[in-house]
Amino acid sequence: MSEVLSTFNLPIGGAAPEFSLPDASGKPVTLEEVKGEKGLLVIFACNHCPFVIHLADAVGDLSRDIAKQGVGTVAINSNDVENYPQDAPELMAPFAEKHGWDFPYLVDETQEIARAYGAACTPDFFLFDAAGRLFYAGQFDATRPGRGDTADGADLRDAVRRMLAGEPVLERPFPSSGCNIKWKPGTKPVWWDAGN
Repeated sequence: MSEVLSTFNLPIGGAAPEFSLPDASGKPVTLEEVKGEKGLLVIFACNHCPFVIHLADAVGDLSRDIAKQGVGTVAINSNDVENYPQDAPELMAPFAEKHGWDFPYLVDETQEIARAYGAACTPDFFLFDAAGRLFYAGQFDATRPGRGDTADGADLRDAVRRMLAGEPVLERPFPSSGCNIKWKPGTKPVWWDAGN
């Protein structure tokens, strides 16, 4: 299990890249449709990564908590499903249901959206404010799979609290960590080799 750190390609204060992506059933979902009144959490995820599985239940819990505060959540699966069939769309809905993901879980087949956001790993977290500007890009919490600790989303919960309270962003948040996004041949971003 390799651990990759996010590259933070999208700067703090940068605008959320627009998207229209299908969910596992093929229904298109746009950025505008998933935004909450006070913000949006975008998660790059997949079905098979041990880091995602470790956090999955806690991600469901956090998404319900922040929805009550006006912050929407969306997950995006950008992995190469031909080489990683565990991440195929037909397996996404059962995964989401198992872990209490009440938010849209979308398919980025071309991997263009992962590149636009600068996503490097699964899971990778991007929190945007009410104006659609990046407030936080970093880890969910300090827990990791295989260590016996229980995920609670402490880092991300604190980022949401700060954002909603109008407090300053963290100067150096700890980056997301997980398995690298499984890029298709010819789609790997130009910044990938420089950072990995």
